[in-house]
Amino acid sequence: MIASYAYTDAKITRDNSFAVGNRLPIAPLHGASFWSAYRIGEGPLEGWGVGAGLFAVGERFEDLDNSFILPGYTRVDAALYYRRGWLNAAINFKNLLGAQYIESAIGRTAIYPGAPFTVQGTLEVRF
Repeated sequence: MIASYAYTDAKITRDNSFAVGNRLPIAPLHGASFWSAYRIGEGPLEGWGVGAGLFAVGERFEDLDNSFILPGYTRVDAALYYRRGWLNAAINFKNLLGAQYIESAIGRTAIYPGAPFTVQGTLEVRF
């Protein structure tokens, strides 16, 4: 089990163009994640495992004027994997519930959405 929390108080402390105290762009005040995994250690399914987690980002400003707020979001991810000896294989499911969110933006005209539900497979062979 892995859990994290970040409090990022990123503000302008001195500037000639922007107001002191404004928050820095794309830096959420709060962020958190939680991941839990279980791997079978013996028996016919030895080496198989499953994991799931949450990834949360608080609202954040898009610009140094703090005139445009990007909403916060929560994404759910999961994984099914096999690890044994020299072989690691995994299928990762990102944004499992299909959350629609804004990953980042440049001004009000270039808004980048977060990735939709995505399946990614990996295979690792060690020798």
